[in-house]
Amino acid sequence: MFKYSKNGVSVFVVLDRRRAKKSGLFPVKVEVVYKRTQKYYPTGQDMSATEWESFPDRTNSSVTEIIEDLFWQIRSEVESLVRSGNFSFPVLDSRLGRGGRRTVNNLLVTMMEQFKAEDRVNSFYRCRSTLKSIERFSGKNIPLADITVDWLRKCEKFWFSEGKNQTTVSIYMKTLKTAMKLALRDGLIKEQAFPYGHGRYVIHSGSGRRLALSKTSIKKIMMYHGDPKLEKFRDLWLFSYLCNGINFMDMLYLKYNNVVGNEIWFVRSKTRYSSSGDKQIKAVFTPEMRMIVARWGNIYDGNKDTYLFKYASEWDDAFDAASKVRKVIAQCNRALAKIAAEIGIPKFTTYSARHSFATVLKWNGADISFISESLGHSNLIITENYLAGAAYEDRLKKASLLTDLDGK
Repeated sequence: MFKYSKNGVSVFVVLDRRRAKKSGLFPVKVEVVYKRTQKYYPTGQDMSATEWESFPDRTNSSVTEIIEDLFWQIRSEVESLVRSGNFSFPVLDSRLGRGGRRTVNNLLVTMMEQFKAEDRVNSFYRCRSTLKSIERFSGKNIPLADITVDWLRKCEKFWFSEGKNQTTVSIYMKTLKTAMKLALRDGLIKEQAFPYGHGRYVIHSGSGRRLALSKTSIKKIMMYHGDPKLEKFRDLWLFSYLCNGINFMDMLYLKYNNVVGNEIWFVRSKTRYSSSGDKQIKAVFTPEMRMIVARWGNIYDGNKDTYLFKYASEWDDAFDAASKVRKVIAQCNRALAKIAAEIGIPKFTTYSARHSFATVLKWNGADISFISESLGHSNLIITENYLAGAAYEDRLKKASLLTDLDGK
């Protein structure tokens, strides 16, 4: 009678026998189970083990009604969340009025828990950084009613005073906007209290940076010889550059089953939750890339599940992987800075490999649709933003033709 289960979420009425009260009775609770995690919601009613055996047939009708009302209330909210694909315990608590989510702090915590449950590591850390930043500005208990246009402008000014750049402020504000949208959706605030949009607070885009290296600089990087430790990280950068600008998360977790003939096929982890879906990218497995794997990677032993490089483990969960990748990127960026100083080029980082891949193709006449497909972009506008630096170089070269009057 008091049982419900759908799409991996179950609701039961149970007698919680883990600890008896001083009266010798046990509390009756509504248990919700999701992904092997149980959460109990008290009904305020207690029974003995004997009384429980006869529940609900011989139980006082008023007691049964109290228990039944709570069960159906929880079941109704669970059904609604399951249908929307938005079930999590924090969201359920909010719907039941038990989560204390009328503060923006708790909204962000709810988002973090949801991201953690879904292994959305980058979203989790972005949300955590935003939470810490707003708490430095306004404390650990910020009512939703405080998030006004004026509050947002003052918060923005505070972040700039801390030395944050426009890109970082934009990321924090977008995350905060998502939290306020959740509050609006769940009826925690009214439409007129939503502070974003035309005539209200507008989030400014982050400032663009020219991240692509010149061909001359890339050639110097390829020709670099020095400390073997620096060469190793140089090679990781080159592999990323040659493999369609693959990011380090995807690169360090490539397996030999990603090698198909003379190509590497992979799906960007970043697009897992995007509307564009899992778009497969195909990169030529060049002789240079094979040499890098031979120098620093795992020898192929016939097991397709062997990782190309020596950093990943089959036991890594999403947060283990993120921690490892962040550590390698930090080490690599330090090494790249030393290499740049030694060979006399501007300082560069792991992220420049992706922009350099796209830009060099553009400089050599590749069609923008091919570049977009190679990068795994969902549309050409994103690719055009990547190529802003290349467009400037093209204009600069053509402008020099106006004064080069000796040519035919």
